[in-house]
This record gives sequence, structure tokens and C-alpha cells, in this order.
Amino acid sequence: MKNLWISLKITLAMCIVLGVGYVLILRGVSAVAGPNGGEADVVTLDGQIVGAANVGQSFTDSTHFWGRPSAVNYNGGGSGGSNKATTNPEYLAEVEQRVQDFLAAHPYLSRAEVPAEMVTASGSGLDPDISPRGARVQVRRVAEARGLNPAAVQRIVDSLTQKPWLGLFGTEKVNVLRLNVALEEMCKN
Repeated sequence: MKNLWISLKITLAMCIVLGVGYVLILRGVSAVAGPNGGEADVVTLDGQIVGAANVGQSFTDSTHFWGRPSAVNYNGGGSGGSNKATTNPEYLAEVEQRVQDFLAAHPYLSRAEVPAEMVTASGSGLDPDISPRGARVQVRRVAEARGLNPAAVQRIVDSLTQKPWLGLFGTEKVNVLRLNVALEEMCKN
């Protein structure tokens, strides 16, 4: 019985030390090696926080760039995909409706020019980025809706296009929230 009690004490102590210690080690590593010292990368507009740069948001009006669709309605508390197979008739109908909606908002595009990412949700449902191509096909719509020169809007897209890390890892991407905030700031000036 005494050995059982000692074993339980040791197990409890190990759980506390490892449970707390592991979290503290991860926190320390993120503070040193992670972006923003391990803190959330928030985006501000006029001194107000408008969102986190690593969490997608819903933009649906013609004056803003749109991000990827979300299977979870951009709910950060419950990220995930639809888990529907690409042959699922319900999934195919959803994607077809998204294609039709995208073409209706971008009548200058052909069906073949619609980037797949703009009509299919990401695995997390919270993807904050789109490809430069996904942004480029929206430049004309956004510029016309705001009465701006498309070349000026394209320059914003180009300036916010992130290259792969070290030129090798990842793909080019554009953060949709940062893009829309830069657009708002440009229109204020």
C-alpha cells in the first residue's frame, strides 16, 4: 500500500511538472523563435483591431477582396472542412453554386479563369490567404466598385504578395485581411 501511495505521488508530480513544464517550454520557444514573440498577429485600422492576420474572415461585398469560402462560416472556435468527398452530389452542388456566384460578380471572367481556391473551402475553413492569382482576378471588380484605377489596386496586391520562405518553402500568398485594410487606407488618403 505504501508503494502504491508513493507511486501515485510520483505520477501526480510528473503530470504537473510535465504538463506545466511542456506548456512553458513551448511558450518560451514561441517567444524566441516565433513571429511576433509568440503573440497573435493582429491587424489594425484607425487604431482599432480589426482581426487576426492568421484567421480568415468573411468579405462578401464588391468593394473588398474575398477570401476562400469557409465550411465553418469562419468560426475560429470550430475550424474544419466539410469532410464531403469530391464526388458527393451535395458538395458538387455547393461548388457549382460558388462558381456561378463568383462568375456573376466577375462577368469579365470565363469559367476556366475562376481559381479553384475561390470556390473550394480550405481544410481548416479559416485560411487567411489566397494566391496572387486569386487576388489578381478580383482586382477589376474591386477597382470598379471603388472607382479606382485597376493598376493602383494591382500595386497593392503586388506589394502585399508574400514570397515563399527562403524562396523555397511554401507558395506565394496574399493575406486577404491585410489587403483589404491596405485598400481602406489607400481610399482614405
